[in-house]
Amino acid sequence: VQLQACGGGLVQAGGSLRLSCAASGRISSVSDLDWYRQAPEKQRELVASVTRVGTTNYVDSVKGRFTISRDNAANTVYLQMNSLKPEDTAIYYCRGDIRAYGTVRYRTYWGQGTQVTVSS
Repeated sequence: VQLQACGGGLVQAGGSLRLSCAASGRISSVSDLDWYRQAPEKQRELVASVTRVGTTNYVDSVKGRFTISRDNAANTVYLQMNSLKPEDTAIYYCRGDIRAYGTVRYRTYWGQGTQVTVSS
């Protein structure tokens, strides 16, 4: 099982980006999916989360600007980022609780990270 994130890039302030993260492998079930970010010299922070049934949560700094969504059939989570600000610059990581075939417990998997840079 692995998570593959993509969609990062360089954008001007006020612009938009859409991140995606697909889980692949011998997957039985996917529970919560999250996006985290880590800026230089800062701790990794939870940006947004979505449960399997679609309940979402956001850190205050992105509410109203970011939208997390998922496609359960494709085992993919998205992060639509609008009205981007320079302070959104960070490496963005996806995280998922996934149960592989032949196992009974969920494990946490992390994507490799994708760089988002917002210029002022």
